[in-house]
Amino acid sequence: MTFNPFLMLLAVLGLVGCAQLAPAPEQAVAPPKPAPASNDKTAAAAPVATPAQPLTEQVLYQFLLAETAWQRGERKLAAEAYVDLALRTRDARIARRATELALLAQAREEAVQSAKLWVELEPGSEQAQQVWISLLAASGHIKETRPHFEVLLRAAGGSPGPVFMQMHTVFSRQTDYRGVLDLVSDLARPYPNLAEAHFAVTQAAWNAGQYDRAEQAVDRALALRPDWEAAALLKGQLLQRKGDAEMLAYWAGFLAQHPAMRELRLAYAKQLARTGRYPESRQEFERLLDDAAGNPEATLAVGLLAMQAGDYEAAETYLLKTLELGYPEADQVKLYLGQIAEARKRVAEALRWYQAVDRGPRYVAAQVLAAALLGKQGRVAEARALLQGLSPADDSERIQIVQAEAQILREAHDYAGVYKVLSQALAGQPEAPELLYDRAMAAEKLNKLDVLEKDLRKLIKLKPDYAHAYNALGYTLADRTNRIAEAIELLQKALQLAPDDPFVLDSMGWAQFKAGRSKEAAEYLKRAYAARPDPEIAAHLGEVLWKQGKRDEAKKLWEGALKAHPDNEALRETISRFKP
Repeated sequence: MTFNPFLMLLAVLGLVGCAQLAPAPEQAVAPPKPAPASNDKTAAAAPVATPAQPLTEQVLYQFLLAETAWQRGERKLAAEAYVDLALRTRDARIARRATELALLAQAREEAVQSAKLWVELEPGSEQAQQVWISLLAASGHIKETRPHFEVLLRAAGGSPGPVFMQMHTVFSRQTDYRGVLDLVSDLARPYPNLAEAHFAVTQAAWNAGQYDRAEQAVDRALALRPDWEAAALLKGQLLQRKGDAEMLAYWAGFLAQHPAMRELRLAYAKQLARTGRYPESRQEFERLLDDAAGNPEATLAVGLLAMQAGDYEAAETYLLKTLELGYPEADQVKLYLGQIAEARKRVAEALRWYQAVDRGPRYVAAQVLAAALLGKQGRVAEARALLQGLSPADDSERIQIVQAEAQILREAHDYAGVYKVLSQALAGQPEAPELLYDRAMAAEKLNKLDVLEKDLRKLIKLKPDYAHAYNALGYTLADRTNRIAEAIELLQKALQLAPDDPFVLDSMGWAQFKAGRSKEAAEYLKRAYAARPDPEIAAHLGEVLWKQGKRDEAKKLWEGALKAHPDNEALRETISRFKP
């Protein structure tokens, strides 16, 4: 026995989510001859017995009205006409057709009426039971589904597994998780040796938050079917609540015993990557490739893992193979190949890959990368011309292009140019948060602190939960003005929004230092540097340590930071002032 996925899907995915269950229809009149033929494939079903009553003019008229309305696209009218005809005739075939059309038309009330009639007239129909169960469940009538599930389980005879495997889908939108668990458990009780029954209990228990019970049920399912991949996947997901290590260890053990489980190995490989275990993940993906040569998704995954590990030669090989295999997102692969070429200092090759991206969703990103690469080569005018020649599809792309041009000018130390580009863009998009923030930073470089404050305060009004706006304004007031108390107040707000952000901690430490509280300053700055060993945080922390008389500690800190970041201007300027 199998479920009709089309009708199940229509019901479960919300077509009947708000329907009120109708009362049983009254006995009505004059059933027709057998139901008329239709070109709609959903109408196909085995013949059923029908009352031997004449085909009246009224029945024929209503039938033609319904079918004509359907052909003309008037689906709601067709569904209403068919439901009325089904109630009049009490013909199971017409009730079935009325239900199907009501579901397709997303006519909730009509679907409930006709399906209820259908299951009454044809109680032995598995399809009728399936649809009615879905409608009951979607309407929140969980308990009422029980007798209908029992009918399906009896009809399944010695193969009731598929019925249990559909229960999770049927109840996927329910919030009465305990009610679902009680029902599924009751239905599963007569089947203690059926793995699918325990699997259904596992899913229901998990949704209800009864994790120990879910583990017991899935273990029972696996005891009955030790090589069941779906159950092993589910158990791993249950174990993840105890930590990724538990999940990964279980999956590794299962794969050792059942190495041919491709879906599980793919999940295992992905989870290894998510937890940063890239070499192991790559091994698993390569094993998948060995087992299924010609899989572009697996080839891409191995290429990206090689790229993550800095093995650019292998990454390029796999990504080129991905393109050969016809991966549908070819432009994204071209972007990766351009980035690999750029990392390998192959400028011309990188530019070729970026320019090879077709016009579409990846095009602007590719041109931005190409322009940035040109800017790094000192070809600023060429980079700007490339960006200015683009035609953005929307405001998001427009902002992306402006920010890219500003960054190119920033890297060329043309801060006046940065300010001009951003000001021109803000004239057209005065409330773009990204542009306000970037212009504020450019204004700081030009000592336009009034513009900086105006832009950041406007940004705070637009996005009151944007921690970095408070941070930027608080830091600038502490570093460049005597408004220390106001700066600390802004930074306290930033810390409320982002308590562990190293840059906010750095700003607060610097503000405390400016306020004469070197002990508190050092505490904030040490936390910041521990979270992110940034050269500018090192400059601040070293200065505080120096003022505290801890000159050897400051020298050691600066020397280590300078070795890692020899070109950082802020760090070099700080060191030069103290000449340690």
